[in-house]
Amino acid sequence: MTRAHHLYYLSHPQVRIDPAVPVPDWGLNEIGAARVAALADAIAHSALAGVTSVFTSPERKARETAAPLAQALDCACTVIENSHENDRSATGYLPGPTFEAMADAFFGQPDVSTRGWERAVDAQARITACMHEALNTAPQGDVLMVGHGAVGTLLYCHLAGQKISRRHDQGPGGGGNVIRFDRKTLIPEGGWAAMESLLHA
Repeated sequence: MTRAHHLYYLSHPQVRIDPAVPVPDWGLNEIGAARVAALADAIAHSALAGVTSVFTSPERKARETAAPLAQALDCACTVIENSHENDRSATGYLPGPTFEAMADAFFGQPDVSTRGWERAVDAQARITACMHEALNTAPQGDVLMVGHGAVGTLLYCHLAGQKISRRHDQGPGGGGNVIRFDRKTLIPEGGWAAMESLLHA
């Protein structure tokens, strides 16, 4: 019997926060890079062993996550330019409590642009289109998309038939979480789980 193939959406892990640098240009910090390296080192025995194509957001932190995994898998790593995180350039970096309040507004009022942020409904349509772009160009096998927590949550909400809500977000911890979907039906097989769960699948 032929094994079902999957789409994995992986959010980048912990980043080096620098208010002086535009958020899309932030890279992984030591913890985030170490988590990626651990997964890459064991990838042949992980749930990602069947991945035949890797797609990534153009943001630096996503590319720094995707590249080592693609190299370990010996497959191409393709940048999908429109698969970036929700556009927050209108405000730039925001300190913790202010950012959390804005994120609550982003998910809580998906049809509204708060302080110039991209609307959640628009980000959801964008990341869904990017997913279809990836799947339409990927060869047979499992597919890995590397990106971000907010748009990954919006993708999950769409494919799970759920209203946009932050209760489906990846939660605290700095990222580095994964959602698995059936590649054919696009039905989610659960919500967010730590990327380390891929090592025990």
